[in-house]
Amino acid sequence: MKLTSKGRYAVMALADLAKFNSTKPVSLRDISLRQGISLLFLEQIFSKLKKNNIVKSIRGSNGGYILNKLPEEIKLTSILNAVDEEVKTVQCKKESKKGCNGKTSKCITHNLWDELEIHINKFFEQKSLKDLSNNSKENRT
Repeated sequence: MKLTSKGRYAVMALADLAKFNSTKPVSLRDISLRQGISLLFLEQIFSKLKKNNIVKSIRGSNGGYILNKLPEEIKLTSILNAVDEEVKTVQCKKESKKGCNGKTSKCITHNLWDELEIHINKFFEQKSLKDLSNNSKENRT
C-alpha cells in the first residue's frame, strides 16, 4: 500500500487544527512547529484543502486557518481526496487491459490486494477528525 507524505501530513495537520481550533484561527507556523512539518509543504497542502472547502483562511495579524465543518463531519477520505491522495494496493488500473505484472492476465494475488484496498478505503470513510482527537485522548490515559 502506498500513502504519501502529502496524505499523512494533511491528516496530521487537520487533526492538529481540530485540536487547537476553538474559536481563533490557527497559523500554519504553529502547526508546522507542533507537528514537525515543513511550512512550505503545509502551504501547498492547505491550498488544496481550501480549494476543497475543508478549511477556510482568515487574514490579518491574528489570521490563520479554521475548519469549514465540525471535526465529526470531516471524513479522512475527504482529506485524502482533497490533496489528490489515492490509496492503492495494486499498481494496475481496474480499467486497464494489462494486469499488474504487465501481462494480459492479473497476478495470482490481485483479488486479495483489491479486497484489501476496499477495506482500507471503507476504514478511511468511517473515520473522522473527531475520531483522531478522541483516540489521542484515550492514548494519554
